Amino acid sequence: MLANNNGSTRREFLSVTGGAVAASALVGVSIPHVHAAEDNTLRLALIGCGGRGTGAALDALSVRYGPMKLVAMADVFEDRLSLSHKSLQAQAPDKVDVPDDRKFVGFNAYQNAMECLKPGDIAILTTPLAFRWVHFRNAIQKGLHVFMEKPVTADGPTSVRMLKLAEEASAKNLKVAVGLMSRHSRALQELHARVQNGEIGDIVLMRAYRMTGPVGSAFSEKWPGEPKELLWQIKRFHSFLWASGGCFNDFYIHVIDHCCWMKNAWPVKAQALGGRHYRNSPSGNPYIDQNFDSYSVEYTFGDGAKLLLDGRCVSGVNQIYSSYLHGTQGFAVASKSGDCGLPSSIYLGQSENPAKKTWESKVAPDERNPYANEWNDLVNAIRNDAPYNEAKYGVESSVVCSMGRKAAHTGLEVTFDEMLNSNQEYAPDIDKWTLDSPPPVQSNAAGEYPIPMPGLKGDAEY
Repeated sequence: MLANNNGSTRREFLSVTGGAVAASALVGVSIPHVHAAEDNTLRLALIGCGGRGTGAALDALSVRYGPMKLVAMADVFEDRLSLSHKSLQAQAPDKVDVPDDRKFVGFNAYQNAMECLKPGDIAILTTPLAFRWVHFRNAIQKGLHVFMEKPVTADGPTSVRMLKLAEEASAKNLKVAVGLMSRHSRALQELHARVQNGEIGDIVLMRAYRMTGPVGSAFSEKWPGEPKELLWQIKRFHSFLWASGGCFNDFYIHVIDHCCWMKNAWPVKAQALGGRHYRNSPSGNPYIDQNFDSYSVEYTFGDGAKLLLDGRCVSGVNQIYSSYLHGTQGFAVASKSGDCGLPSSIYLGQSENPAKKTWESKVAPDERNPYANEWNDLVNAIRNDAPYNEAKYGVESSVVCSMGRKAAHTGLEVTFDEMLNSNQEYAPDIDKWTLDSPPPVQSNAAGEYPIPMPGLKGDAEY
């Protein structure tokens, strides 16, 4: 996850809790007895060794349903792999066994890392999303369970491809987790059950906000000439729609996803606006990324209910990072602060009035880390051979993000079906890329990239 001023990150959460592992919500699930002579170790390969991947690997190594061991790592950047390995080795020395000959660098490194696993082990896919379908396909072919970070797609063709791969994974009884950790928040799980039970009536409006300062690589100055332009774009992936879906998909997906979950539906269409406001760095150099600084999206569901999403990456302004549900019989706070911050609560009326509070979540200390919960839930399913595949809703949640982003970037109303069935693929033939491949978007003589221009480029985002 990415740092922000209001919500905790994966790494911050671990430092606050001392790396304590949250127990799974599946209380009473029995883990098969393993004799001492049996090798019950689940081996892991980490593909994508940035901060997000390193955090996911540490969460994996901390599950209560072990034993777990990291045996291979892959990235396109050797320095990033080395830093990740050093960090993981320091924090979990007895669970990291990655000698130099199981550290792989390059675009084919994922294949080499997965070759170090046996069927039934786990591939951790935490590269920028453009590579997700390629790596997921290979993991399925190898018979590997998968944890993949969100978001998982940024365009229609890869979304269709990923949905088909999700079906293939289920057909092979492979377990697939997606890093939408809000769905593993025990508070949001209870709120979801209460909403489905009618405690706030029918949802008519939801509000989701992530209005914080710039984070990650959302804003970039022009390519400095090294490393190679493609590698530089990968390193600055938040700046490029092909690599991440931009700040919209990467930053806003959690609040969008858990609101749609509460509704048990995906919106059918979106209209939106947004803009680029302050496009120079503090040093005065122009920013060349493809993001808007602010977004406002009105999503409409099939029954006419609305989800309003406000996103902003601007410093020095009011910061709001939370989500709310309005029903015909009451009001709920979904995330108090951040992507899924405690507590969730329900009220009579349509405001957060303490005198009218009817419920507030109570979560045991060892259940409060949703990042640990999602790994415990995945490994529980693997150990007990329970059905477990989050890929479909991970893709659909990504499509919902992309339709909102595209509506803002084009100035057009965009439907779910139009986004899913669009033939615009932003990183075609990515499975054939090498270190010498040109980037999918090219800079001009001034070092600038094509940007969204609503009303001027038809249904193309850039």
